[in-house]
Amino acid sequence: MKKNLLLLLIIAFFSVLVLAACGTSNETDNTNGGSGSDAEETEVNTEEETEEEEAASEDEVYQIGATQIVEHPSLDAAYEGFQDAIADAGLEVDYDFQSAQNDQNNATTIANNFVADGVDLIFANSTPSAQSALQATSDIPILFTSVTDAVDSGLVESLDQPGDNITGVLDLHPDSVTRTIEFIDNYFEGATIGLVYSAGEANSVAQIEAVNEAVEGTSLSTTEATVGNSSEVQQATNSLVGDADVFFIITDNTVVSALETVVAVAEEQDIPLIVGEPDSVQRGGFATFGIDYHTIGYRTGEMAVEVLTGDKTTADIPVEVPPSMQLFINKEAAEAQGVEWNEDWDEDAEFLETTEEE
Repeated sequence: MKKNLLLLLIIAFFSVLVLAACGTSNETDNTNGGSGSDAEETEVNTEEETEEEEAASEDEVYQIGATQIVEHPSLDAAYEGFQDAIADAGLEVDYDFQSAQNDQNNATTIANNFVADGVDLIFANSTPSAQSALQATSDIPILFTSVTDAVDSGLVESLDQPGDNITGVLDLHPDSVTRTIEFIDNYFEGATIGLVYSAGEANSVAQIEAVNEAVEGTSLSTTEATVGNSSEVQQATNSLVGDADVFFIITDNTVVSALETVVAVAEEQDIPLIVGEPDSVQRGGFATFGIDYHTIGYRTGEMAVEVLTGDKTTADIPVEVPPSMQLFINKEAAEAQGVEWNEDWDEDAEFLETTEEE
């Protein structure tokens, strides 16, 4: 009897061991199987996250603050070119466009608001707008255009090595003023050039200095009148009547915004009106050695694409000058301003017609 009981205990003991071993084996198998499943799930999740990140990158919408000192055709064309370049690159962008209405205080407020909003990039269209943007931030990339002298206006240290967060395209070809003065000297010999400009615009002061330097050694002389705002343009222009034989209106934002008042005086007094860009020729100016503002805006937009996509930083992109310039003439304006036609212009000039305001 005792032997049978002992045998039963031994069998029961070994049965427990076998069951325990099987349980451990099953747990191990389940654990190993679980690890494989978890690994596969992790791998799938990682792939899904990567695809989601790539999709998010493709669908990213950039925020651009566009600041412009005043609205007139040249600056508007530059802004349009900027937008066209970014659209052609396929980027999705939300624009916040703000005009300072020719008020530097407004330009400062606009720039500060863009910084507070955390925009991805600032497009500064004009010297005052670029100056305000640069004062507002040293971190957000700034791309400017319609700037005449980026160095003297304090925007960049040099054209080849701009600042850490700013670069762009100038609106004055290096030979523009010289060619214009040569044109006046050739066809209006001995003339006194009437200059109307805003002394508060750094780009204008630089151009006036360039005009006076270019006049040296020619048969020409200059007379000047300055304005503080666009409402003073007509009076300032009239003040030069009797002294000026030719008007030369540079790319001054204040004066160009009220160009029609200058055109009226030029036509009334038979004074040829030379202007700084083709849009002003279409508004009634007689002639210009000018550039296409849409083109310089477009090039600035191409720079912005490189910055937004991370291909380059602003510090990697030198400031550029317009690629070319052309003599533009408005025959209708020439006749209205009593200009004696010269046959040379038939071959040398591209002709534009006056565009009536809508």
